[in-house]
Amino acid sequence: MLLIITTLFSCKGEEKREETMIVPSAQETADMNKLWIQEEQEFINQFVARKKWEMKSSQSGLKYLIYKKGTGEKAEPGMKAMVDFSITLLDGSEVYSTKESGPQPFHINQDNVEAGIHEGITYMNVGDRAKLILPPHLGHGLMGDQYKIPPLATLVFDIRLLGLSK
Repeated sequence: MLLIITTLFSCKGEEKREETMIVPSAQETADMNKLWIQEEQEFINQFVARKKWEMKSSQSGLKYLIYKKGTGEKAEPGMKAMVDFSITLLDGSEVYSTKESGPQPFHINQDNVEAGIHEGITYMNVGDRAKLILPPHLGHGLMGDQYKIPPLATLVFDIRLLGLSK
């Protein structure tokens, strides 16, 4: 969105301010979003290539790699998952971890956690360890989390599925 501010002066020297907003069309907005998503995916692909990770991609844009296979039950929506994780930014800085707090539970497709985690956990079995890369739209989006995760951040989860319950 573009905002143009014009300041006018009257003959008496009084200042009048006029604001005009030019809003892109729906098609222009869609095109800008597509371009941004393509650029973000290319940036993530370059990161994955540098790490030499052989990751799978989902239709949503989530990238995942199960690097240690467990032998337990497969995670499904509605189950309560117990996970251990660390979250880093692409520059490697850790933003959150369960090292201090201990494992965290959440209900798959029900609780308020990142959308990419709900999806990523459904590719896992109990005992699996995985790397998940969440582009901003599957993580904390435009605003970040207002604490440690900046706006438009791509997140890298190292996650372990410890257990499931119904």
